Parts: sequence; structure tokens; C-alpha cells
Amino acid sequence: MTFLTPRMPSPQRDIHVYPTPHALLEAAARHLLDHARQAIDARDSFTLALAGGSTPKGLYAMLADPPLRSQLDWTKVRFFWGDERHVPPDHAESNYRMAHEALLRHLPLAGAQVHRVPSELPDAQTAADQYEAVLREQFDLSEPDVPRFDLILLGMGPDGHTASLFPGTRAVHETSRLVTAPWVETLQASRITFTPVLLNHARHVTFLICGQAKADTLHSVLEGPFQPDAVPAQIVGPRDGALTWFVDREAGGALTFLEP
Repeated sequence: MTFLTPRMPSPQRDIHVYPTPHALLEAAARHLLDHARQAIDARDSFTLALAGGSTPKGLYAMLADPPLRSQLDWTKVRFFWGDERHVPPDHAESNYRMAHEALLRHLPLAGAQVHRVPSELPDAQTAADQYEAVLREQFDLSEPDVPRFDLILLGMGPDGHTASLFPGTRAVHETSRLVTAPWVETLQASRITFTPVLLNHARHVTFLICGQAKADTLHSVLEGPFQPDAVPAQIVGPRDGALTWFVDREAGGALTFLEP
């Protein structure tokens, strides 16, 4: 098996620590809008992969409010999902449903701008394969070319998983597929997820990390040995792009390089 070697964080880490989750969300919203405007100016389009979770949900709700909603031409944004649960789109656990309710239904969007995972299909890998085909179609690419997202949003679980790359799953070391559907033993369920191939080809990847429960794991990701099977978030490192971490004070509490 061929293993990917991402660009590991340098001593000049692009890590931003905020006193509260709300301050983090405000900064992340400005960050997203800035990148969106730059992409639209350069390419007349902004390709964004959304994340699930409570922190991204707070970001989406903030972007949906009029003060920020009015600051971007949303008709130039194309929405995708970095991972999805193997549930129908109207399911309470659906990442698509969360983003739709918190953000998308408040925006002036056409249906062709929103590209959700077909997670209602009975077979998760079939859903992953179909989503990979959608990505290639939307980016007008054939194999072996890899779509280049303008921005991919990611979270991280206390176990170190990101997107749906969970500890101990083969998806962490995928080198050919863009989207795959690992079986996650701890959840007794399949997930559908971007692979490192796609994540590490983005122009920009941004992590949003909140809460004391993630402090030790974040320390392992950023300061520990390279062990992506144990902490899959370490596999993320765009080879020709940028990696930014937005962290609240509690999540950053164990990072020694932040100590005065």
C-alpha cells in the first residue's frame, strides 16, 4: 500500500486561537467570505465543501443572518459536502439537512448550485461512487485529474477523526478514490467521505475546533508523532494549498507552543 505524506505543520503554524466559540465563528465567517470573494473575482465561482457538526452549524447560522448574508453574491457559490451519514437527506442526522436548515434555505440559490451526497441509496459505496462522478462532472474533469476545491471546511472529533476518516479505517490511506464509504466499527455504520486525495488537493482547508474535550487530541494532531491511523486529522495537509486552524481557547488548552 502506498502511504500519503502530507505537508506537516511547520513552526509557523497558521493557527488562530479565540477566547470563545462565538469569537471563533465570527472570525471563521470573515475568513470564508474573504476566500469566497477572492475566488469569485478570480474564477467567477466559489466551490465550498461543507462539514457537519455543531461548530459548523453555528457558522452557517451566522452566515445566514442578514448582516453577513448580504456581503456575498451567493449565486456564484457551489456547495458540496465533505462527508455524509448513510441516511436519507431528510433524516435528523443528515449533514445535508443540517446545512439546509441552518444556511441554504435562507440564501438565493438555484438547485444546480447544491450538490448533496446521494446518501439515501441502499449501498453506501454506490453512493460514494455516484458522488465522485458528480464531482468530476461539476469540475469538468476525468480521471486521473483531481477536483480542486476553493475551500473545504472540516471539524475534528475527540477521537481525531475528520470528515468521516475514522481511526483504523483504510480510507485514511486511500490513494486513488476521491470519495469512499468506510465501515466505522465504533458506529456500526457506513459513512461517505472525501478521501485524502481530494482533501489534500484543495486550495484551502480550514478546521473549526471547539471544546475542552478535543484539547488532548488537538495536541496529538499538532505536536505528537505522525500517526494518522490513530489521529486521522494528521493526514490533512494540502500539498499546494493552505491549511488553517480556527481553535477556541478550551480546544487549544493543551498546545504547548501557545504557552506564554
